[in-house]
Amino acid sequence: MRWDRFFEDLEDQLDSEWEAERAALDSEAERLRLARLSLFERVNALTDAGAGDLLVDVKGGASMTGRPIAAGPDWLALDDRAPRGVLVIPFGAVVSLGASHADVLRSARGGTPSRLRERMTLGFVLRDLARRRVPVTLLTTDGREYSGTIDRAASDHLDLALHDRGAPRRADLVAGHRLVPFGALAGVRLDSPVALA
Repeated sequence: MRWDRFFEDLEDQLDSEWEAERAALDSEAERLRLARLSLFERVNALTDAGAGDLLVDVKGGASMTGRPIAAGPDWLALDDRAPRGVLVIPFGAVVSLGASHADVLRSARGGTPSRLRERMTLGFVLRDLARRRVPVTLLTTDGREYSGTIDRAASDHLDLALHDRGAPRRADLVAGHRLVPFGALAGVRLDSPVALA
């Protein structure tokens, strides 16, 4: 009788050790998964899940609020319900993102972005806007705004033809030109509707 109890205790102890080891392995696997999770994957998960509004604090002290509608490896797009269009924000300008607790947890699960989205860098988006001749307003990290049309987008900067917001890009309406490094951008406001993803 004592031996039966002895073996039952051993089985219970072994079962408890297995459960503890499995829990430790699961915890370690989760820590490794989170260690590999990028901001792009988290924001992409929010766009795919139809998350609520994000508060985006950018360099220079500005804040923007809106629903995330698209993301690339180095940018996110917000629908901030402005009458003019969406706002593209480089991750390099982001200081912090504020979201509801449910959205923070949802984003931590991550997602699998499409191969196309993984290749849609900020430069790719800006070159597409230049090709389409979309009027934009550039918001810089020092608080300045420049309205015009992107003429060219290179590897780390863009050429902007300055003109009044709402005016077409015509030579007689261009008031000047600016070369703007991508690192100086806090946001790019699309002044007309364009599909980003």
